[in-house]
Amino acid sequence: MQTPTVGKVMTPFPYSIDVGADVVEARVLMDEHEIRHLPVTQNGKIVGVITDRDIQVAGALSDGEAAARVREVCHMPAYVVSHDAGLDSVLESLIERHITSAIVTQDGNLAGVFTLTDVCRLLLERVR
Repeated sequence: MQTPTVGKVMTPFPYSIDVGADVVEARVLMDEHEIRHLPVTQNGKIVGVITDRDIQVAGALSDGEAAARVREVCHMPAYVVSHDAGLDSVLESLIERHITSAIVTQDGNLAGVFTLTDVCRLLLERVR
């Protein structure tokens, strides 16, 4: 049996946010699209990822100050993989890096994200 590619099991979406945006803008975008990981870009290139957890922590630490900028709370660099990367190698990298997501690209453009939710979905399909 051939190992599936990450592109076959990722969550596809074209959403991203600039490093200079404020965290509130990121939260609104994530809520609108019901996502928990958002690629972060700078000058059109993927440089990081911000998660709903990052935003929660930033809010807890803000003490009523102005909203933090995405660059202050996101994870950089992002783990970026091509849509045709083997799922086994991506899973191995997630484990080794102790991270929960990979940003997926196709022909250099944002194609989606692969997260632990996608892993659980795939496992559930196999178990059933």
